[in-house]
Amino acid sequence: MDWAVIVSDAIRSGIGPVAAVYALAAIGLNLHFGYTGLLNFGQVAFMLVGAYGVAASVSTYDLPLWVGVLIGLGSSVVLALLLGLPTLRLRAEYLAIATIAAGEILRLFYRSSWAEPVTGGVFGLQRFAVEFYDVSPIPRDTYGFWLVRYTSLDLWALAVAWAMVLLAAVVIALLVHSPWGRVIRAIREDEDAVRSLGKSVYAYKMQSLVLGGVIGSMAGMMLAIQNQSVNPDSYDPVVTFFLYTIVVLGGAGRVLGPIVGSILFWAILTFFDSALREAIGAGYVSPSVISAPEVGAVRFALVGLGLVLLMIFRPQGLLGSRKEMLLDAR
Repeated sequence: MDWAVIVSDAIRSGIGPVAAVYALAAIGLNLHFGYTGLLNFGQVAFMLVGAYGVAASVSTYDLPLWVGVLIGLGSSVVLALLLGLPTLRLRAEYLAIATIAAGEILRLFYRSSWAEPVTGGVFGLQRFAVEFYDVSPIPRDTYGFWLVRYTSLDLWALAVAWAMVLLAAVVIALLVHSPWGRVIRAIREDEDAVRSLGKSVYAYKMQSLVLGGVIGSMAGMMLAIQNQSVNPDSYDPVVTFFLYTIVVLGGAGRVLGPIVGSILFWAILTFFDSALREAIGAGYVSPSVISAPEVGAVRFALVGLGLVLLMIFRPQGLLGSRKEMLLDAR
């Protein structure tokens, strides 16, 4: 087994643009779940409308990329209002049901033949990120260290994605340590106590839902731009549960939790994938036990086992505190 390849693959994935995108989306989810106590099971829906806001604006309507970004952000605000207005006055499970349903409804709508002239249907949209890569200041070459190498295009996407993560983390850190942040954390602990102080719990929840959704839509845009393509089936409910894994792994209710969680999640996932393939290639694992096509499923099973052990021995995650997991779903 070539351990240099295994370790370098894990590092490349852990610091790569996809890890940054998931960290950004998890920051938005952490605002919902970790700080406000909102059970949002449809963060992928915000990523979807953000991605298609950019892709459809540029590919279908020939609008500038920056206009597409504004449309994506606006779409996420509208979605948050549509989800929050009828549910945030009710118990937490109603928001959970509405958000997970919204994610699936939007995915099926965007892939439908009726929407195909705008969204590309099941084939999606491609080649809408030219403006983004044209402004890259990085000369065309390959960059990196050791065996961890990136093309200039990937490095530009990586730099922008992590810059967005840093910006979002700073904004969230400032907000949660402000009077506004103290109110939403109090809402997570006891809504009735917050109401007794004359605060509008509904308004604060709505603000949190909108802001976290906007951050999620930014992640969806960056994922679409980095791939230079968008397909509705890439935004299925599994993505949201990956994000919850990242939040729990890093620590709910911590500014750095989603960032650490995303880096570790993708590094560990890729480590298992690369190690299993190397073991099969070297003959340490018989193809009759695990074949190459089965590696993808096995790596998720191993990561799932690790998450179960984490929930048993450290349910608060790596950076969190145990009380962050004791949410009163009302």
